[in-house]
Amino acid sequence: MEIRKFVRGDFIVSIQAQQLQQNVLEDDLRGNNSKATSLYRAVWRWHFYAGIIFAPFIIMLSISGIIYLFKPQIENMMYKDYYFVHSGQEKLAVEKQIEIVKEKYPKAKITDYKPSFDRDRSSEIGILNGDVKKTIYMNPYNGKILGGLIEDDKLFNKIRRLHGELMAGTIGDRIVEMSACWAIILLITGLYLWFPRSKDKIMGTIVPRFFKGKRILLRDLHSVPAFWFSFFIAIFILTGIPWSGLSGDYINRFATATHTGYPTGLWDGNVPKSVVPTKDIAKVPWAAENLPVPKSKQISASPLPVEKIINIVEKKNVEKGYGITFPQGKEGVYTVAVFPDDPKKEATLHIDQYSGKVLADLRYADYGPLAKAIEIGIALHEGHYFGLANQLLDCLVCLVLIGVCVTGVYMWWKRKPKGKLGAPSLPKDFKLLKGVAILIIIFGVLFPLVGMSLLAALIVEWLIIKRIKPLKQWIG
Repeated sequence: MEIRKFVRGDFIVSIQAQQLQQNVLEDDLRGNNSKATSLYRAVWRWHFYAGIIFAPFIIMLSISGIIYLFKPQIENMMYKDYYFVHSGQEKLAVEKQIEIVKEKYPKAKITDYKPSFDRDRSSEIGILNGDVKKTIYMNPYNGKILGGLIEDDKLFNKIRRLHGELMAGTIGDRIVEMSACWAIILLITGLYLWFPRSKDKIMGTIVPRFFKGKRILLRDLHSVPAFWFSFFIAIFILTGIPWSGLSGDYINRFATATHTGYPTGLWDGNVPKSVVPTKDIAKVPWAAENLPVPKSKQISASPLPVEKIINIVEKKNVEKGYGITFPQGKEGVYTVAVFPDDPKKEATLHIDQYSGKVLADLRYADYGPLAKAIEIGIALHEGHYFGLANQLLDCLVCLVLIGVCVTGVYMWWKRKPKGKLGAPSLPKDFKLLKGVAILIIIFGVLFPLVGMSLLAALIVEWLIIKRIKPLKQWIG
């Protein structure tokens, strides 16, 4: 066959028909039977496609994740004039603080209150002014309003939306979830491709080969760090999936149905429950999101003052830093939730707005095994379970993910033939290919969006690419 030569940067590539893919196999499969080679190619082909499609999203998620990891430190600097005050002798009564905000914003609805949880911290009063949710920060000692922040305008709320949904609502959420699920498949297929075929092969397997040329070094910088951090990468990705819209909802429903989430016996039989999940009225820990909101029973002229609710919460030994969401309607309840660094100190309480009776009190000890694991996973994912070390470890994992994606895309760009995609060729062993497809479909069952995208990819592969010759030649 004709050999074509071209120069791309400082790489000189000699390409015979499909020789590009043979080079990347290197000597790993040399002398192996055709089945091993076909399996390698089948896995490699899916690894290639998933990497090319999802690498940009994984890089974006990693960068936004790194920024979000250091939210506490950055926000304390950005909003120090709102968050911190000079400590005084005695704090104003809560009702007085709320009254000051009502006078400042007469048309706004007071939605929630977060007490000052330290001597130098401001108190926070949430308001709904029209359709705008805003937090007002107040010096609890003298009642001075320090300023207000619109929730949607806060930097880290924007980064959270970028990280969780690409700022594109449901569609963005599905893309992020799909990227995370495919990242798991990329990791598994990558480990298979990395696995040494020779027992005495250490260099290039657990140690990069720095003096074997740029192509070999680039390959090793792609695979070796991914191997060393594979466990942390897997944990990091899996702990983020419960927040996703589709898989996260399935996991939450499964936990509820199997009683591995919140326990069902939180109330006595005399407490009526609504069909409203707690996540619809307040921000609460993951394990409490689907907890049905109970109803206040003895309706009277006016609800208890917030000060009394705080006294009830304090007697229940709830961790400092909790927030109180106000009742919605005459049957509504006060909802108290706290998100400490240690998930074992989480709490979600529903309190009758008239009698002050605690209708539901959900703690970590009450969670089912799945909810406990997920709450710890969330704390690890956000980087606050074991302090700064957790943040730095997560940051390093994100940097490795970025490096693996960048080196993978760079290898493809430098090696691909001119005018062709340069995908690994399709194995000839159709039975073996079906086996690989079945394996990936199993992942599709575990991760619904993977199954949908996989089905779409197979349809495109077999019904379109195979039947359009120019397209088939471009893909390679």
